[in-house]
Amino acid sequence: MSTVAIAGLNAMSPGICSATTSKVPNVHGFGAKGDGVTLDTAAVQAAVNACTPGAMVRVGPGRYVIGTIKLKSEMELHLAEGAELLGSLSLADYDPDTRAIEAPADNKCLIYAKNARNLKITGPGIINGRGMKEYFPVKVGRAWGERPMLIRFVHCQGIAFSDITLRDSPSWCVHLLSCDDITASKVTINSHVNVNNDGFDLDGCGNVLIQNCNLRTGDDAICPKSTTAKLCENIVVKNCRVQSNTAAFKCGTSSRGGFKDITVSDCDFSGCRMGVIKLTLVDGGIMQNISISNIIANDVEGPIFIRLGNRGRLYDKPTQQFQRADAQPEGAPVGSIKNIRISNVTATLTGTEPDRQGIMITGIPGHNVEDVVLENIKVSFVGNGTAEDARRTVPENIAQYPGQTFFGILPSYGIYLRHVDGMVLRKVNLSLQNPDQRPAIVGEDVNRLRIYR
Repeated sequence: MSTVAIAGLNAMSPGICSATTSKVPNVHGFGAKGDGVTLDTAAVQAAVNACTPGAMVRVGPGRYVIGTIKLKSEMELHLAEGAELLGSLSLADYDPDTRAIEAPADNKCLIYAKNARNLKITGPGIINGRGMKEYFPVKVGRAWGERPMLIRFVHCQGIAFSDITLRDSPSWCVHLLSCDDITASKVTINSHVNVNNDGFDLDGCGNVLIQNCNLRTGDDAICPKSTTAKLCENIVVKNCRVQSNTAAFKCGTSSRGGFKDITVSDCDFSGCRMGVIKLTLVDGGIMQNISISNIIANDVEGPIFIRLGNRGRLYDKPTQQFQRADAQPEGAPVGSIKNIRISNVTATLTGTEPDRQGIMITGIPGHNVEDVVLENIKVSFVGNGTAEDARRTVPENIAQYPGQTFFGILPSYGIYLRHVDGMVLRKVNLSLQNPDQRPAIVGEDVNRLRIYR
């Protein structure tokens, strides 16, 4: 592989580029400074443009302020030790032509590619979005404030992230839309300086492997989505350490096509608030053949949430996510959830907000969640539920944003089942840290419930 070195120290020069082939322009022609102040967008983009197929663009030690950079096929962007790409603090430096159908306020991004093949972003350097709220406010007046994403690839194939650190995105970190053949290995994400600080958002992506990653995110850490008819399928997540303010692994929020053949295993999901594992399908589509196993989850809330609903969003126009209790179905037919297996999970719940506790699995009237197995599950619940909580009626909220907290306190301290057909509980151990007047399990409109050992 030939190499283009962007900036920093190298044997030839302290300037931006050195070339190992005559096809790459001379290092001094790009002119990046890497001083943490000068806007180096044009220089970095020039190096990318000069990169021949199969070549590496190398970012040497230094701090390079950039706006939007557009990558192309058959290239590797490599950040050396001590190299840091810094997102510009001015929205004017971000290209507006990097749009996505979900979250239009976050249309812009720092690193972008479309219709490209065989892309690599490698470390050990850092990509830092510098996305603090003082620079990228959530709202400006009554409108959503623009907040760029860190990385967005659209209709790309053959993507690899390895040994890279991603920090402090103004919104999502990695947004992959209709991409295939993706590997993320030994990636570190540390992003929780704003809202919607997701880690990996995989929208209609196939053949994905996420392994040996360390993720600390303000929002969903690993989040398959589906705003088009293209399924999220053949996804493997393993050997990851995840901490999140909302969820470690979540399928949703959008689900037009759906999710199929997904495996999550051998992960530590400790320190997750508002939920650990969330499987949601509210915009039609399918969810089937999901296997989650060998999970440790200490100091968490809401260990398992499975929701089939009927928001019915078509995603035929850019749409922000809203969380309205009075929402009405928007037109897409109700989808289906079936063949879910969750096994070998050990969890200890903490927290003082009772609507964030408990395991909840629910469909809607006339549309059941089907064939779910919970096996070898050991959960310690906070407790403190009252007799009044035990008598509570849980609202259906068939079209609301799919979050467990919107249903309120559950009438069980452990597991609440509703509109479920085919449920197996095998070697499930539910314990309490404090007295609780609710039963361990409550079921409403549940068929074929089997409980073993």
